[in-house]
Amino acid sequence: MPDIPSDQILTSQGADLSEGRAPLLLIACGALAHEVLALKRLNGWQHIELLCLPAILHNTPERITPAVTAAVEAQRSRYERIMVLYGDCGTGGLLQAECDRLGVEMLPGAHCYAFFDGVETFAARDEITAFYLTDFLARQFDAFVWKPLGLDRHPELLPMYFGHYESLVYLAQTEDPALTARAQEAADRLGLAFTRRFTGYGDLATALERTAK
Repeated sequence: MPDIPSDQILTSQGADLSEGRAPLLLIACGALAHEVLALKRLNGWQHIELLCLPAILHNTPERITPAVTAAVEAQRSRYERIMVLYGDCGTGGLLQAECDRLGVEMLPGAHCYAFFDGVETFAARDEITAFYLTDFLARQFDAFVWKPLGLDRHPELLPMYFGHYESLVYLAQTEDPALTARAQEAADRLGLAFTRRFTGYGDLATALERTAK
């Protein structure tokens, strides 16, 4: 199995870990690379390969659909099947429509928070004043939140961006005290109450398990 790139590379560049030797290619957000490769290793799945697009695309959702389209069209001839590991991710339904047009499956749910927590469970919680982190986002909080919003330069903007939130919910994929501490620190910096919720791999694991059958 190819070595996983650093979080910085997964954020800014993505990673092509495909070799064209398996029947199924997963085109995923770079923020899911650790989880996909962990599931592949734990289950001994040899039928899947992985191509990760830059995780930072989430900060400009209008770029996600064109990037997915380009990846599918570039890789289609090498694989029997392609699956897109994104939720809607702020595309307003455009990504689902494009995946339908391309004839490829994508994950259910609005975003990775929903499918880690379980799509139905997440919807039922209706936590409209919660800000979420995953393992990846706990590690990359500065790259995705603090610096892009300019809070490193203008901390006075914090109430404008986060004044309507009440809590930071850390959806943990792993039992990692160091990551919990980083998520707690992020909550403290944002002035939000902190909750940790262990989800494991949630509906991501379920979706990938189906591909093995």
